[in-house]
This record gives sequence, structure tokens and C-alpha cells, in this order.
Amino acid sequence: MTHRETRNIAIADMKISKLNMRHGRKAPDISDILPSIREKGVYQSLLVRREGGKWGVVAGRRRLFALRKVAKETGRKVKAPCIIMKAGDKADAIEASILENIARLPAGEVQQYDAFAALASAGQEVTAIAHTFGVTELYVRRILALSALRPDIKALYEADEIDAGTLRALTLANDDQQADWLNLFHDEDEYEPRGERLKAWLSGGARILTKIALFDVDTYDGVVIADLFGSSGVFADPDQFWKAQNAAIAERCETLKQKGWNDVVVMDRGERFLTWEHEPFSRDDGGKVFVETGHDGAVQCHEGYLTKSDAKKIKAILNGAVDEGEAAKSAKPEMSGPLADYIGLHRHAAVRAELTRHPKVALRFVIAHLIIGSALWRVDTEDQRTRKEKTAQSLAASEGGHRFAEARIGACALLGFDNAERGLIRRNGDEWALARVFKRLLDLDDDAVLSILAVAMGETLLAGTSLVEMLTYAIPVDMDALWQPDDAFFVLLRDKRVINEMVAEIASPTTAKAALTDTGNAQKAIIRNRIDGNGCDANTDWRPRWMQVPPQSYLDDKGCAPVEADRRISDVMKTTDTELSAA
Repeated sequence: MTHRETRNIAIADMKISKLNMRHGRKAPDISDILPSIREKGVYQSLLVRREGGKWGVVAGRRRLFALRKVAKETGRKVKAPCIIMKAGDKADAIEASILENIARLPAGEVQQYDAFAALASAGQEVTAIAHTFGVTELYVRRILALSALRPDIKALYEADEIDAGTLRALTLANDDQQADWLNLFHDEDEYEPRGERLKAWLSGGARILTKIALFDVDTYDGVVIADLFGSSGVFADPDQFWKAQNAAIAERCETLKQKGWNDVVVMDRGERFLTWEHEPFSRDDGGKVFVETGHDGAVQCHEGYLTKSDAKKIKAILNGAVDEGEAAKSAKPEMSGPLADYIGLHRHAAVRAELTRHPKVALRFVIAHLIIGSALWRVDTEDQRTRKEKTAQSLAASEGGHRFAEARIGACALLGFDNAERGLIRRNGDEWALARVFKRLLDLDDDAVLSILAVAMGETLLAGTSLVEMLTYAIPVDMDALWQPDDAFFVLLRDKRVINEMVAEIASPTTAKAALTDTGNAQKAIIRNRIDGNGCDANTDWRPRWMQVPPQSYLDDKGCAPVEADRRISDVMKTTDTELSAA
């Protein structure tokens, strides 16, 4: 094309050439290129040829529409760089228009899917596809969502019978919903929702039909409205339906686990299962089942898949590139880091508070430290540092924190320390100060000395370790009195699997099944209502298994810091020859 003339031409003098492969169609979607053209103009030349008194645009139709939009917004006369093709070279014009649409990112969304899908099927991830075409990952995901559309819906869009907004809304629909919508579209007596109304229709505006129930409708206690002109009734109360449907989903999950599936993942209601973000994986190789639930009540089980990131890890193990033990360490633990920090520190606060009431046990613990040593006996103090401000505030307000602070004030007073906030362990190394403290201890009776020793041991007790759990075997620690679930606990509690187990624990297994696909926040609200007695008898004594003595986990083979700490020493503490008696 270098031999042809290049010129800036006013867009007012342009029209769409009949040779353009998209001539005669409705105005194109220019939302993706309009912001850039508003700001920077057009860098890529339009291909034009003289047609009567106008310049016919052979390639660059969307750019022309975007420039017309800018001209209308600004009121300015706008020109565009153009490559002028020779009059009469019709074959060249058609070829240039075709090359315009296949050599780069295709202009239409359906054509773009064909290009993206080819790369995705070849194993490329979304990130790589986005890099190839120079677009965002979000843009690639949106285009790939067209893979869920039926071919006849794509054909309607290509024929300009539905607009881009309707096409995108239909990506939210499952196959049955798409079929229902097409039936409405082709029925002259019915109205098919489009655009935003279509989204509402798909995400809750649609009726919940009895035919999608996993449970026996004949035993359903709620009201079912009969449809005299259809083959299925309608559930009158969506909330009551979902309780029954969730219970049925829970039973199906149990059946799948009994069949040998390693894990069954129940997705949030309305969340779509995106095939391009998962890979097929057999059950024997660790594949999972993903349970997809729509707002219309429909349930679909996708058996034998892993997310691409999990699949990559499994392949590395199968190929011997990564040790299986190392891969297990990277598995999602039962408790997040901040939550383990929160629970560990509260257990620490409760145990050392109780330690102040058992100085003889503290004495024996000190001797064990002297003989064996620990990370803190240099001597350092446990300052209960945490990166979470909510955890720090929660500790300061806890009963365990208050009790230990009072014991510390009393110990400092016995030694004549005027600033208890500095703590009992001063670590200044001054011999005169040491002699002064020693003389003071010589003047005190055994009970006073032992009470000081218990506080000193509490200040040097390492948090988040088996040392904390050791003491629970020697002294009765009343976790119920020393800690209560507070706002910080519920903020840090995020794993839906664990939350659902807690709902079953404080309410009932039936309630937990009925709330299975509810959000984590909704299920945490059930727990808090049960504790506070909102609409039921208050259960103020409930504590999560993590805060019981000994601690217990909610999930098998998942990371739970206090349980792992207890497991390391429980056998020794249960079979020790010398039984420590609580003072």
C-alpha cells in the first residue's frame, strides 16, 4: 500500500463504501475505542477510495463512527488520516477490508471469541491471550463468556437482530435459560426481555419453577402455584424454596463424596462456572466437583475439574517437578494467617491469665524453661504484637487481658515498681537494680514470691506455640469466662466451609444445609443471632472449637494452628509419669 497517496480528509466528506464487508449494518459498538480516540485521535489510517462526490471508507468503519461521535460532542470539524486507493481496483478494496478484520483483533465480539477460543483451547491462559492482543484480562474474560451462548443467539447478534447489551446479558444465562429466552423471541405473542430487563429476568426476576427442584415437591410444605398453561408449577415463597433446595444440594454433595470425589465445591448462588478458567481432571488425579446454582433455582454439577492454578500444581506433582509434601504445604489451610494470629493470641491471653492463679505450676514451668530453654529465655517478653488493629483492640478489651493486667499491677507493686505498664521484666542488666529486686524478694513470703513468678512466666510465655497448649493439661483454663466471640473474630472469619460448620454447631445441621449457598456474611449473621438470642433462646456459652480445651478443628487435613500445636505435645502430656497438681 506504500505506493498510494496519504492525505488528511474531513470526515464530513466520507461515507461507508459498499465494498466494506460491514456496509449496511447498524451503527457498531464503539465503546472500547471511543475513549482513546477522544483523547488521542486516530493513529491508524482509514482506507478510502473515491466514490462519486464522497470518499468511500473501505476499511475503518468503527473509527469513522467514533470520529463522528467526537465531532458531534465537540462541534469541531474533524479530519482523519487516510490511505487513498486507486479508482477501479475493486478486488484490492475488498481484500483490504478483509485484511482489516482478520490481521488484528476482530471488530465484532463474536469474531473475537473465535480468535480467543482458539488460543484458549490450545492451552493459553487469559493473561497470555490478553498480552497477545494488547487488551485487558477483564476484556478477554468478557469475550470468552460468549462461549456459553448458543449458536442461534450468536447468529441473531451477527444479523443485528439483537444489540450488544442483550448479547452480553445472555452470557449470564445457562443453556436452559437461553433456550427459554429464544422461545420467547420467536413467539409472536410473547415479549422477550432485553438489556437491563433481561439481567433482572435472569438474576431473580424469573419465576422458580417446580421442575428444577432437587427435592420431592409432593412433600414440600410451602405453597406451589399451579400454571394452568404450562407443564410446571411455581414456588410462591423463594426463601422457603431455597431452604429445601439447599438441603437437597447438601445431600447431593454427600453422595458425591461417598462416590470418591476428593472435594465438592458449592459455588455462590448466581456465580457462573467458567470453563476457560478450569481444566478437566479425573477423580483419581484429584479432580473436584463444582456445584453451580442459578438465581432461578437450577443446579448443575460440573464433575472432574480443577482451577487452572490447581491443575498446574497437580501436573507438577505428577511430572515429579514438585514434591508432594511441598505441594501439600501450599494447600488452603482451615485458618487464614490473621485468623490464626487472632485465635493464637487469645488462647495465649486466656492461658497466661489462668497461670497467675496457679503459681506452683508456673514454678515447675520455669524450671522446665531453665533446663530445656525456649526461644524467649534470653530473657525476652511476649508483647503480643499483631499487624491487625482490630486484634489488638480485641485483646485489650478481653477478660483474659484485664485479669492479667491486674495481676501484673499487683506484682509490680510488691517489687516497688512505679510503672506497671512497662511490665515486670525490665531487662536493663543493671546490678544495683537486680540487687534491689533480689532484696525485695527475700523480704516477701512464699505466696507473694510465687505470684510474682507466675506473672513473670506469663510475660515470657511464647504465643502461638505448643507451650501455650502444654499448660491447658496442667491447669483448668475457663475459655468461656476469659473470651467471647467479638466483632474482630467475625471480621477475620471468612472461610465459608468453616462458617457453615459453625452454623450446624450452634443452630442445627438442617439450618446449615438450608443456608449452604448463602453468603459468608449471611451465615455469620445466623451465628450472631443465635448467640444474642434474636428470635430464639440466647446461646451465650457457644465458643468455636478452636477456643475449646483441647482445641479442635472443623475440617479434616487442613491447617489449624492451635490443633497442630496441641497435637505436637498431647501424647507426652497425657502419658507423663509425674502428674502436676493444680494449686
